[in-house]
Amino acid sequence: MESAQQFYPIIMMVLILVVFYFILIRPQKKKEKALKDMISALKVGDEVASIGGIHGKIEKIKDNLFVLETGAGTTKSYITIEKSAIARLIKEGKAKENAVASLEEAKDENSDK
Repeated sequence: MESAQQFYPIIMMVLILVVFYFILIRPQKKKEKALKDMISALKVGDEVASIGGIHGKIEKIKDNLFVLETGAGTTKSYITIEKSAIARLIKEGKAKENAVASLEEAKDENSDK
């Protein structure tokens, strides 16, 4: 009996670690995975909010960067932020990425002439 009592502290520590894992670590990993999936699914035209509170519409996607259109009316401006700086999706855009890409190609061709 005394030998079993020696293992009670070790058993309690293992139980605390298991509870800690299921209450804190596992839900956090699920949130991180959901955010990563959301960021990878973003497309041109989506409205997003950054970690710093900047709201804007995605105008262009380059590798690990987003070009966001911010402002309204005649005071529009463009900023470039990293994909990892996106906190949440506000509204899905209606523009198709292919359509926007073809418009950009047409603009580039016109500017070359």
